[in-house]
Amino acid sequence: MSDKPIPPRPGQGAFRQRLAEILRVDHAGELGAVSIYRGQRAVLGEAPGRERIAGQLAEMEGHEAEHLARFDRLLTERRVRPTALAPVWRLAGFALGAGTALLGEKAAHACTEAVESVIEEHYAGQIEELSELEPELAAELERFRQEELFHRDLAIDEGAREAPGYGLLSAVIRNGCRAAIKISEKL
Repeated sequence: MSDKPIPPRPGQGAFRQRLAEILRVDHAGELGAVSIYRGQRAVLGEAPGRERIAGQLAEMEGHEAEHLARFDRLLTERRVRPTALAPVWRLAGFALGAGTALLGEKAAHACTEAVESVIEEHYAGQIEELSELEPELAAELERFRQEELFHRDLAIDEGAREAPGYGLLSAVIRNGCRAAIKISEKL
């Protein structure tokens, strides 16, 4: 993923089209994040002795649900269609969350770290891209970015990098997130 923002496309309506891509992909990402945390909570949420992680997952899911609700409103206000792959991302997110939770708490945290790292980078690029033409939206994305950084840092503090197969697990999840971003912008 490039550190440079995508330059605006030339022509009439180019910024509107780009803004639609941004809103669509961010909505899809938050939908996926809520589903990941739901999957993790399905495995770890009621397990005896797992109250700490259950509380953490519930709090992070709450942040993501708030972000998703905001993007729901933005899609409606801006008349942008959501991704056609929303059902796929819901299922894939839940499966990823449940699957990593079945590998243990550290793997669940490794999943969170990988996803939130990609999303934080993604938001940073969008914030830079939108700062002049949509400063209010850029400020809102910055607040969301800070919450994603909180999730990432919490996951690291809780042992994400100690997960079995951390390097491979993290790489697969990061690459999957990047692919989902590219697909969701367009479809």
